[in-house]
Amino acid sequence: MLTTPVQSPEEAAGNATFDALLWALSRPGMARTLPEPSDSPIIDALIDRECKVHCNDPLLVPQILRSGANQIDIVGADHVFLAVLDDIAALDDVAKGSDLYPDDGATVVLQVTLDRGPRVQLSGPGVDGTLALRIGGLPAGFWQRRAALSRYPMGFDLFLRDGAQVVGIPRSTKVEVL
Repeated sequence: MLTTPVQSPEEAAGNATFDALLWALSRPGMARTLPEPSDSPIIDALIDRECKVHCNDPLLVPQILRSGANQIDIVGADHVFLAVLDDIAALDDVAKGSDLYPDDGATVVLQVTLDRGPRVQLSGPGVDGTLALRIGGLPAGFWQRRAALSRYPMGFDLFLRDGAQVVGIPRSTKVEVL
């Protein structure tokens, strides 16, 4: 008799989160829904004991430590979780990879407000022509600093989270403030 494995609720949530994150990066600017409105499912899906993580949200630190990941300063972190980004100068320290190893660029997760705030236009791979959306909660000059720091293939990937909604903006996506 054949039996079909049954996922636990935790496995199902982890798979749904990973699927949402991959979909979000492959279709920049299009929101996907996470299983819960926090960074917790993102940590569960992406972070393990081989990761180096920077987090400025003290509520997430215990979960990151339980994953076995090394919590380090923003310099050299594979994943950066920022509940608040007060100073865009912090982006200077985010890992951007190199021409030879662009995959060494970090993944940055920011809490924002989607559908409110300044209007931006995305273009590049995964975007059909252009896509406009509103993203609030980022400091002035954020997009300009990101562009100045990213010389493709180098740069960092972004996940912008608002509640259970997540938008991916990979390093290959051009963002123009309208």
